Amino acid sequence: MIETPQQTAEPEKQEAKNVFNKKVIIKGAFWFALITVITIAGIFFYNNTGDTVKALSHISYKYIAICFVMLFVDLMLGSWRNHIYIQKLAPKVSHWVSFRANVANMFMGAVTPAHGGAGPAQIFVYTSNGVTFIDAFAVSLINMGATLIFMPLAGFVAIMLMDTSSVSSFVPQMLKYGFTFFLLFLVAFMLAFWKPLWVGAIIKKIAAGLSKIFPKRKEKLHNWAEKSFQNISKYQQTCSVIVRQHPFLFPLSLVITTLLYLNKYCLQWVILMGLGIQANLIQVIAFQIIIQFAIYFAPTPGGSGFAEALIAKLFGTVIPKSVLPIFTLLQRSFLLFFPAMVGAYVVISLLRKQTMKNS
Repeated sequence: MIETPQQTAEPEKQEAKNVFNKKVIIKGAFWFALITVITIAGIFFYNNTGDTVKALSHISYKYIAICFVMLFVDLMLGSWRNHIYIQKLAPKVSHWVSFRANVANMFMGAVTPAHGGAGPAQIFVYTSNGVTFIDAFAVSLINMGATLIFMPLAGFVAIMLMDTSSVSSFVPQMLKYGFTFFLLFLVAFMLAFWKPLWVGAIIKKIAAGLSKIFPKRKEKLHNWAEKSFQNISKYQQTCSVIVRQHPFLFPLSLVITTLLYLNKYCLQWVILMGLGIQANLIQVIAFQIIIQFAIYFAPTPGGSGFAEALIAKLFGTVIPKSVLPIFTLLQRSFLLFFPAMVGAYVVISLLRKQTMKNS
């Protein structure tokens, strides 16, 4: 199921143009860094009791080392979630390619709003290494489905386990925002997979309605509707073939997805242990589920601003103010900054190769 370089050249060029646009990456990285620095600085000054710097001296480096091990496990689970499909679709593609695709996904997710660049970045890494665009897109779509199933369920469990009476109204608002977008994407995913003709008909009706409002764009809207319908049908067929030929892969993907996020959730507890804070593991997991769930479709790059605010609101109820800024920085570092740095190296390398090809 591997195409020749000639067959994949056009999709690769288009993906490179759309995803690995230097201006988009630089702009996204700038806003991500700016919002994150401002928010963490705000948390530091607001919660500074004079003991914040002293708290640094009490960090247990044994637990920080465990965090780095858990970070490695996180990156490996993320890559294997994709590679279980890739090794069936393109056996010659190594796990190293899946690892690079995963960290590129994490970096582009960090510098684009609502993780918008994450999937395309992952697809580009695969197509650059011999996987067909359709197969790479199908794998991304199937694992997106696993995430869309897992996250709302985890969110419901967290709400049942957590005492929300001690948090501000900001948290329920973010939860409503998260549930709304997850529900919309899950419905769209299920319809596109099981009823592609319905989705195609809806898209055509939308295009027809917009054509009446914008008659000059009628031809473009018609072409967009036709192309969208064809792509949905094509990707639905590809996903169906993968699921039918390898029926155990999707349940395995759900298991890996669950382990992946549980590892992320438990990492917060280990950070707290390293800071000398004895916290309830279930409560910590519930907090982190809600944070990750609420910021997944946040309109800022990497959920910056929203993530730090939620960390402060939730974990501020169980840990001292003097430790909160350090915990926020460590939490974001292990969950996002460090993986994004590895992904940045992969993306920069791909940009360099792409520039050399075009020169």
